[in-house]
Amino acid sequence: MKSLIIFKSIHHNNTEKIANAIGFVLQAKLSKLSEVKPSNLQGFDLIGFGSGVYGASLDKDLFTFVNALQKVNDVNAFVFSTSGGGEEKNNWKLMDALSKKGFNPIGQFACKGLTTWGPFKLFGGRNKGRPNQTDFENAKKFAETMKNKV
Repeated sequence: MKSLIIFKSIHHNNTEKIANAIGFVLQAKLSKLSEVKPSNLQGFDLIGFGSGVYGASLDKDLFTFVNALQKVNDVNAFVFSTSGGGEEKNNWKLMDALSKKGFNPIGQFACKGLTTWGPFKLFGGRNKGRPNQTDFENAKKFAETMKNKV
């Protein structure tokens, strides 16, 4: 199985850390969003898309990238994110956007990550030490389920 993980990780590299954990299990090629071109997506059996959550949404550049893609034919995909709340509901919009482009969204993962946004900066941040070892183990378990679905 040939896998690709595309991610955007800005402030504390939370998303990149989770991408590495998932990528390790999938033996995936990891690409920062800024380094991948839409034409580079061919030939993969599974593609993961991830970012941090900003204002209750994944990074706008990730949506711009997905919206610019040509339609595909039933390529398996998953979405992952890190955020102050660690909620999967933030992934739904991208799952829907991928589905409209012909992807087959087969899963999603979310975990908490250190955030120093707004007032949290005054206190040294929220979710200090996150993602942590438990988050990495959960990401690896998620990756195993993705591997088994393809």
